[in-house]
Amino acid sequence: MNKLKQRWGIDSNFQLTIIFIVFAITGSASAWLSKPFCFWLGITKEDLGYWFTPIRLILIFPIYQVLLVLIGFLFGQFKFFWSFEKKMLKRMGLGFLFND
Repeated sequence: MNKLKQRWGIDSNFQLTIIFIVFAITGSASAWLSKPFCFWLGITKEDLGYWFTPIRLILIFPIYQVLLVLIGFLFGQFKFFWSFEKKMLKRMGLGFLFND
Protein backbone atom coordinates (compact mmCIF):
# COMPACT_ATOMS: atom_id res chain seq x y z
CA MET A 1 0.00 0.00 0.00
CA ASN A 2 2.89 2.34 0.66
CA LYS A 3 4.06 2.04 -2.96
CA LEU A 4 0.57 2.92 -4.16
CA LYS A 5 0.35 5.88 -1.80
CA GLN A 6 3.73 7.09 -2.99
CA ARG A 7 2.85 6.60 -6.67
CA TRP A 8 -0.42 8.50 -6.32
CA GLY A 9 1.02 11.16 -4.01
CA ILE A 10 -1.28 10.30 -1.13
CA ASP A 11 -0.34 10.96 2.49
CA SER A 12 -2.84 9.01 4.56
CA ASN A 13 -4.48 5.62 4.66
CA PHE A 14 -7.82 7.39 5.12
CA GLN A 15 -7.46 9.16 1.77
CA LEU A 16 -6.47 5.87 0.13
CA THR A 17 -9.58 4.22 1.59
CA ILE A 18 -11.79 7.03 0.27
CA ILE A 19 -10.24 6.65 -3.20
CA PHE A 20 -10.91 2.89 -3.18
CA ILE A 21 -14.50 3.54 -2.12
CA VAL A 22 -14.94 6.03 -4.97
CA PHE A 23 -13.59 3.50 -7.48
CA ALA A 24 -15.96 0.83 -6.14
CA ILE A 25 -19.04 3.07 -6.20
CA THR A 26 -18.20 4.38 -9.66
CA GLY A 27 -17.73 0.93 -11.16
CA SER A 28 -20.97 -0.35 -9.72
CA ALA A 29 -22.92 2.77 -10.65
CA SER A 30 -21.68 2.85 -14.24
CA ALA A 31 -22.56 -0.82 -14.75
CA TRP A 32 -25.96 -0.23 -13.19
CA LEU A 33 -26.63 2.87 -15.32
CA SER A 34 -25.60 1.17 -18.55
CA LYS A 35 -28.73 -1.00 -18.57
CA PRO A 36 -31.26 1.88 -18.74
CA PHE A 37 -28.92 3.77 -21.09
CA CYS A 38 -28.87 0.81 -23.51
CA PHE A 39 -32.64 0.54 -23.20
CA TRP A 40 -32.99 4.26 -23.95
CA LEU A 41 -30.81 3.85 -27.05
CA GLY A 42 -32.76 0.77 -28.13
CA ILE A 43 -29.79 -1.57 -27.79
CA THR A 44 -30.91 -5.05 -26.80
CA LYS A 45 -29.22 -8.42 -26.52
CA GLU A 46 -31.80 -9.93 -28.84
CA ASP A 47 -30.89 -7.50 -31.63
CA LEU A 48 -27.10 -7.62 -31.28
CA GLY A 49 -26.39 -11.13 -29.98
CA TYR A 50 -22.71 -11.54 -29.14
CA TRP A 51 -22.02 -7.89 -29.99
CA PHE A 52 -24.21 -6.69 -27.13
CA THR A 53 -21.56 -7.09 -24.42
CA PRO A 54 -18.71 -5.30 -26.27
CA ILE A 55 -21.03 -2.47 -27.26
CA ARG A 56 -22.34 -2.15 -23.70
CA LEU A 57 -18.75 -2.00 -22.40
CA ILE A 58 -17.95 0.75 -24.89
CA LEU A 59 -21.01 2.65 -23.67
CA ILE A 60 -20.03 2.18 -20.03
CA PHE A 61 -16.63 3.83 -20.59
CA PRO A 62 -17.80 7.48 -20.95
CA ILE A 63 -20.37 6.99 -18.20
CA TYR A 64 -17.59 5.72 -15.94
CA GLN A 65 -15.32 8.67 -16.73
CA VAL A 66 -17.96 11.25 -15.86
CA LEU A 67 -19.08 9.42 -12.72
CA LEU A 68 -15.50 8.99 -11.51
CA VAL A 69 -14.91 12.74 -11.38
CA LEU A 70 -18.41 13.47 -10.06
CA ILE A 71 -18.32 10.90 -7.25
CA GLY A 72 -14.72 11.86 -6.48
CA PHE A 73 -15.92 15.45 -6.08
CA LEU A 74 -18.71 14.35 -3.72
CA PHE A 75 -16.14 12.53 -1.56
CA GLY A 76 -13.78 15.53 -1.53
CA GLN A 77 -11.22 13.99 -3.88
CA PHE A 78 -11.82 16.04 -7.01
CA LYS A 79 -8.19 17.08 -7.43
CA PHE A 80 -6.95 13.48 -7.32
CA PHE A 81 -9.57 12.12 -9.73
CA TRP A 82 -9.32 15.03 -12.16
CA SER A 83 -5.57 14.52 -12.51
CA PHE A 84 -6.10 10.74 -12.68
CA GLU A 85 -8.65 11.25 -15.46
CA LYS A 86 -6.42 13.58 -17.46
CA LYS A 87 -3.48 11.21 -17.18
CA MET A 88 -5.55 8.22 -18.30
CA LEU A 89 -7.09 10.02 -21.27
CA LYS A 90 -3.68 11.33 -22.36
CA ARG A 91 -2.35 7.77 -22.35
CA MET A 92 -5.27 6.78 -24.56
CA GLY A 93 -4.34 9.47 -27.08
CA LEU A 94 -7.05 11.91 -26.05
CA GLY A 95 -4.70 14.47 -24.51
CA PHE A 96 -5.82 17.08 -27.04
CA LEU A 97 -8.96 17.50 -24.91
CA PHE A 98 -6.98 19.28 -22.20
CA ASN A 99 -5.04 22.54 -22.36
CA ASP A 100 -2.13 22.15 -19.97
